[in-house]
Amino acid sequence: MEADVTFGPIQNRDQYQLVCELVDDARAQGAQVLAGGEPLPGKGYFYPPTIVAQISDGTRLVDEEQFGPALPIIRYTDVADAITRANGSETGLGGSVWSSDLEEARRVADQLERGTVWINGHAEVLPHCPFGGCKMSGFGVEFGVEGLLEYTLPQLVNINLPAK
Repeated sequence: MEADVTFGPIQNRDQYQLVCELVDDARAQGAQVLAGGEPLPGKGYFYPPTIVAQISDGTRLVDEEQFGPALPIIRYTDVADAITRANGSETGLGGSVWSSDLEEARRVADQLERGTVWINGHAEVLPHCPFGGCKMSGFGVEFGVEGLLEYTLPQLVNINLPAK
């Protein structure tokens, strides 16, 4: 509730501990923490935005959905390699493509196996748009008409009229 706080805490203790573990594991595997990387002192589950480089597939921070403020920066050889590696993941909640060439960004976005792909942005969840994942990131959607329909149960009434 402090005026100068611009980044909130992780939602719960288990998630906080997972983020701590993933960053510690990345460091132990030889990754380089460029920013953040240590829990903030004091009360609460505050962990700073963290950037981790020199990391690759096969590291927990890359392979697991961590829902925390730790971002791995992964080298790739070309866009096709980035797409292949992204789609090789078991998860598929969201992804983003960043480019000044919107046509090319859309071409890349269309190839990503993700429930949501943002172009030149990330994690903008809007109440009027469906949001959901694919693969091991869940099924169904929240928000939008499609999300509301998740809470309904359609019923078909089939009536056979008597012969006359």
